Amino acid sequence: MAASSSSSSSVTIGRLMVTTCMSTSILLLASAKARLPKSDMDLLEFPLNLEYLEAEFFLYGSMGRGLDHIQPNLTGGGPPPVGVRTANLSPLVRDIIAQFGYQEIGHIRAIKSTVPGFARPLMNLSAASFANVINNAFGRPLHPPFDPYANDINYLIASYVIPYVGLTGYVGATPLLQTPTAKRLVGGLLGIESGQDAVLRTLLYQRAKERLIPYGVTVAEITNRISELRNKLGDAGLKDEGLINIDVGGEITGNILAANNRYWLSYGRTPEEVLRIVYQTGKEQHPGGFFPCGANGTIARQYLKSAK
Repeated sequence: MAASSSSSSSVTIGRLMVTTCMSTSILLLASAKARLPKSDMDLLEFPLNLEYLEAEFFLYGSMGRGLDHIQPNLTGGGPPPVGVRTANLSPLVRDIIAQFGYQEIGHIRAIKSTVPGFARPLMNLSAASFANVINNAFGRPLHPPFDPYANDINYLIASYVIPYVGLTGYVGATPLLQTPTAKRLVGGLLGIESGQDAVLRTLLYQRAKERLIPYGVTVAEITNRISELRNKLGDAGLKDEGLINIDVGGEITGNILAANNRYWLSYGRTPEEVLRIVYQTGKEQHPGGFFPCGANGTIARQYLKSAK
């Protein structure tokens, strides 16, 4: 009987500890939200747009299902993405992309655990949306249209289009943040986003000289053109570099990581620059591209209001 009583007491104490810890976490979280100035909250919310986009693209591309099936409570009831589908990937690339997808789920959860956040915006992740990016990068329509979901290399090129923009947004936001809570969160997010970008660039660099069928252009040339397009749309100078032709030291022509070649620091972008690129319009007031109805959050919506 004594053993049973002791066991029962242990279970009760365990439950009390779990309940107390959960209550304490909730109180600490509420306190953290209350302490954040509005500028920090706005800057932390804004990246949700890119995190939603990356999560859906990676999850559907690797597993054929997205947030609505895996973590519906994080969508905020926002509309499902348009045109996204399973990609024809090799086991290795599928495994890597699935890991990216779950990392993005964590990022959404981390941001929405710190600030109120917003509902998932309408996103166009159709093959036509990515084909439009590639057409703009080359200044002409490619025939047949580029299909991001066709194979490994196409999907990796399509992945090159997205995460790096979010990475530069985090770098740009860092010096503007006021509180340790906000800086700690962005530092953690930036670390993983940088890792994703490095993996993608390495996988593409391995095939840099490979010609993309049926277009006859190399993988390196496509990455360079995408980077040039993002520089043009961002309209803020050089903040993007492809995989080849950046001379960093005489014999070295590879460019495995994008950074300024004097101090080797990551480039940063403002929210306005990010919007110009993901809208594919070059204007933060004019939605389109991956966000046909515009991005969500205070920062993005203020530009939509000013346009109206």
